[in-house]
Amino acid sequence: MTGQLFPRERSAPSAGAVHVPGWLDTAQQRSIVEACRAWAIGPVPMRSAVLPGGHKMSVQTVCLGWHWQPYKYTRTADDAGGGRVAEVPDWLIHLGRDALRTAYFAEGQAGYAPEIFDLEDYTPDTALINYYADGAHMGMHQDKDEKSSAPVVSLSIGDSCIFRFGNTQTRTKPYTDLELVSGDLFVFGGPSRFAYHGVPKTLPGTADPETGLPRGRINITLRMTGLQ
Repeated sequence: MTGQLFPRERSAPSAGAVHVPGWLDTAQQRSIVEACRAWAIGPVPMRSAVLPGGHKMSVQTVCLGWHWQPYKYTRTADDAGGGRVAEVPDWLIHLGRDALRTAYFAEGQAGYAPEIFDLEDYTPDTALINYYADGAHMGMHQDKDEKSSAPVVSLSIGDSCIFRFGNTQTRTKPYTDLELVSGDLFVFGGPSRFAYHGVPKTLPGTADPETGLPRGRINITLRMTGLQ
């Protein structure tokens, strides 16, 4: 189904990748938005990372647990004031485990694959909170700065976006385009853990003000770094 949009129902676009629409309810989204507003102002402020070639990313990011900058993790934000990032709160870790339980352990549902990862071993130690203002996008890339191959949990709040999920070999086709809507869950692990993926565009004006985010998109990815 290269380049086509999946319908708004649970799907597994590739082995180890699971899309669960509407996983977060409005109250959960509103609570997360409030937390993100606090994280964005400190102890390390939200910023647009600068790639090695000097290009500034259009997406703004703040991190928990470990600070990510292209292409490494550090405990201190050396490119954003030098402060130590806040810890990943317990409630977010538990939410990540619930996400894996929903994605891989729902017998009879698309994406059921309990062999991919032992749920008891999943303790995400970093969270990347990305904010997409109107016009922001994310190029095709792999999440490979971690030493762990544990699944990545992705949560979407605010404006919908086109999420492009590809293959592990190249940034180009084959890939699948999905529309991620506020409250959606996307998990990728196992054979899809190092698949290229990106956000070619957001869809401004699609956010639900009841979530506390009337415009723009928040994406949270939970990861295990495997770092000490």
